[in-house]
Amino acid sequence: MALSRILLLCMIASEVWDSETKSTEFVCSRAARKALNIVPEMSSALSNCNGSATLSTQVQLPCTELHAASWEHKSEREKRGEIVASLRLLVEGVKSERSLRMAGCGALLLQRLENNINNYLLILTRLQLSGPVVTPSLSCVPRSTQSLRTVLMSYNLLISAKLEWFMVGLEHKCTNSR
Repeated sequence: MALSRILLLCMIASEVWDSETKSTEFVCSRAARKALNIVPEMSSALSNCNGSATLSTQVQLPCTELHAASWEHKSEREKRGEIVASLRLLVEGVKSERSLRMAGCGALLLQRLENNINNYLLILTRLQLSGPVVTPSLSCVPRSTQSLRTVLMSYNLLISAKLEWFMVGLEHKCTNSR
């Protein structure tokens, strides 16, 4: 019962990530990006949720692969589009799984994960980027899993590697925006 209360508080706290924070502040602050990554906390909480590690449906995993040479030749909008497409794919799978769980620790974790993914989507879609509009598209054929641990690991890889590399590439804008 106490664990459920803690998870509920964490879920509420992660509901909206500082509504005053602008996308450019996210780009310019590695600390802000690190603070938004809740995967380590969620992995720890998952260890305390009996029977929640196995999902009842297959969830498609985000595209985390990054080919450095081809990545460098993509526009900022194309890079964002890849990441946004992967986040949308993942959030749809999480929503679908969450709709099957009525209550309990697993449902709270899935709600928190969904909120966190939506925070990233909100930040990324509000970024002001130059160049032609690009329709978000996946850069891989998504794999699927029924393991919440695997979902969390893939999500962590997406935000701590691919998204972080994208943000570092945008840091040149930070001096211009201050």
